[in-house]
Amino acid sequence: MKAHDGMYIDGEWRPAAGRDAIEVVNPVDEQVIGRVPAGTAEDVDTAVRAARAALPAWAATAPAERAARLAALRDVLVACKDEIAETVTAELGSPLKFSENVHAAVPLAVAASYAELAATYAFEEQVGNSIVRQEPIGVVGAITPWNYPLHQIVAKVAPALAAGCTVVLKPAEDTPLVAQLFAEAVHEAGVPAGVFNLVTGLGPVAGQALAEHPDVDLVSFTGSTAVGRQIGATAGAAIKKVALELGGKSANVILPSADLAKAVNVGVANVMSNSGQTCSAWTRMLVHREQYEEAVELAATAAAKYGDRIGPVVNAKQQARVRGYIEKGVAEGARLVAGGPESPREQGCFVAPTVFADVTPDMTIAQEEIFGPVLSILRYEDEEDALRIANGSVYGLAGAVWAGEEAEAVAFARRMDTGQVDINGGRFNPLAPFGGYKQSGVGRELGSHGLAEYLQTKSLQF
Repeated sequence: MKAHDGMYIDGEWRPAAGRDAIEVVNPVDEQVIGRVPAGTAEDVDTAVRAARAALPAWAATAPAERAARLAALRDVLVACKDEIAETVTAELGSPLKFSENVHAAVPLAVAASYAELAATYAFEEQVGNSIVRQEPIGVVGAITPWNYPLHQIVAKVAPALAAGCTVVLKPAEDTPLVAQLFAEAVHEAGVPAGVFNLVTGLGPVAGQALAEHPDVDLVSFTGSTAVGRQIGATAGAAIKKVALELGGKSANVILPSADLAKAVNVGVANVMSNSGQTCSAWTRMLVHREQYEEAVELAATAAAKYGDRIGPVVNAKQQARVRGYIEKGVAEGARLVAGGPESPREQGCFVAPTVFADVTPDMTIAQEEIFGPVLSILRYEDEEDALRIANGSVYGLAGAVWAGEEAEAVAFARRMDTGQVDINGGRFNPLAPFGGYKQSGVGRELGSHGLAEYLQTKSLQF
């Protein structure tokens, strides 16, 4: 797609307030593929004012009509799914097949789920002598990351629109082209002017201005815990609601009764998927000491197969960061059994699929989120030890448990301090709430729990 040189505000593309631009770079060959405006606080203010002006009419629109707009949006996105996949591949470097199967397909499923929910959600209920109403919270500032660029946009914008809120989106600066494509789709779907607005720009400039804006009622942010902490502090000072989906260091617990080969192979695939740039990736594999060496061998073999099949990481800075973590793992005494810090290609932001054995829970690579194709394998003595290691993290976003009997895995999963656990592999469910415990964030996305984030409660007593 051709990049727009303006912002989508109040139903039209209009020039940015300033002249600065952001170059969009393809991380496969590091060539510039487009330029978008670097929005300022002035652009954010214009967009927020448009969203505020559009709010009363959209909030008063019948849920069935909001559902119809979301269904139209879903249909437009389905029609341009190939362009979505090609755009994400160009700006993120993701292999085209993965872009088709995940970067395009998952947001379509989420958009469809909210088209349905908008029509069926109970915005009012009778409780004793009261009517309890769920009303839109107001103007939403949505700040999204680059790792699943369209999915993260849809996971915020669709429930906000279903709830009757209006939105200003500030997408990640690395992947703004698919956000512009989404704005075109919103326009084509007949969503009224001002209900959805797009401002491209840098996080510390446009993102900060959006988080601080006094006329924004809720800030929904997905990204690093460090930035989430800043946004939470800003919003807290203004008594403003936040939804934060932050980092993860999820444990993949393989109990002795599990099918070891399947658990290890699926576990490696999970970490290598999207080049490891997944906040919910199972980056810590926990294996019983008696099965440990066999698991390490299986993981090393599996990782070697991913050599040419994963894309680059998003940019050169990220590549340097991930390689720094790999070097730290070696320095702290972990055993490298696959990959390493050397780049597998001369050109592009590639990182070799990497597996570490002999990782102890106190090592940096076992505690900090790397956000690259790096797996740490830890050994445990017994189930209580496995639980202690799994829960011994500041994060609690996702996780996995494998066992011969489903009931055994579920019993362990119930004791994990984390927001989502996959049992014996699990399957993605667009209706299940996604979000974290501890420093992985506050609030939930997807399904009815995701819709509830954008509502506030009023009770009428009789």
